[in-house]
Amino acid sequence: MKIRILFLLVLFVGMTAFAQNKEDMAEFDSNFAHVVYFWFNDPDDQEGRQRFETSLHTFLTNSKFAKTNFVGTPPKAVRDVVDDTFTYNLIVTFESAEAQEGYQNEQAHLTFIEECKDLWKKVIVYDANGIEQ
Repeated sequence: MKIRILFLLVLFVGMTAFAQNKEDMAEFDSNFAHVVYFWFNDPDDQEGRQRFETSLHTFLTNSKFAKTNFVGTPPKAVRDVVDDTFTYNLIVTFESAEAQEGYQNEQAHLTFIEECKDLWKKVIVYDANGIEQ
């Protein structure tokens, strides 16, 4: 029993060590970017879109790891190299890959997935480490 409690304590401390405070979250962090594209089963379903946006807003507001975020929809493509087939785009920045890993496992993120996973048919994620300039 003591080992289990110690393990949970170490896990909690380890995860929160990479958590962001609200002051740090206002500035774009070029260390790590997490870019997600969602393709909905029915992109014209306005109730589904509202549910997605509400759940996503709640999730991002409650995330202890996401530093900055951008949520968007595709404009009509005017160039062949632009993909406008997705329904939503999410870009989230983190201070490190470890912080992004904490985000993947935090309850706010898991709740968002559970609430909205029936809406999408495809999700593609692009993660990138920043380079020094």
